Amino acid sequence: METAIRGRLTLSPNTVFNPKPGEKQSLCRGPCTIRGILMAISTTGPGKGAGLLEKPVIERTTPGRESEFDLRKSRKIAPPYRVMLHNDNYNKREYVVQVLMKVIPGMTLDNAVNIMQEAHYNGLAVVIVCAQADAEEHCMQLRGNGLLSSIEPASGGC
Repeated sequence: METAIRGRLTLSPNTVFNPKPGEKQSLCRGPCTIRGILMAISTTGPGKGAGLLEKPVIERTTPGRESEFDLRKSRKIAPPYRVMLHNDNYNKREYVVQVLMKVIPGMTLDNAVNIMQEAHYNGLAVVIVCAQADAEEHCMQLRGNGLLSSIEPASGGC
């Protein structure tokens, strides 16, 4: 721990990094061959404590490596599907609202009432737009509770 007590950092057996008190210095000078993580140290001067390592800065400079944004952009995203609620003459409005709130995650009372009203007056309402697997699951749960529902691709139509 001699380097921490004196504020010195040994880089190699023949080279010692000994900055002036209060300075922040990068450990990498000139052409840096290590491109993954760079650290800076702050010294408080001799006899006043050890050097302080700052949070490492991660650089994305590896040649041939795409950023996360580019990787997400290149992945094929599954097309969204609409879960549709159809009006029926059998279920009471209150029951439809209860089922919507139970089956659809995050469904609020206000949204459930609006969806129920739209299905009642227009004959059809969009319940949720989500991935195909989730849409099929929601549709089956709505049907399992006695409601008429279907799914359709969200890309077509209005």
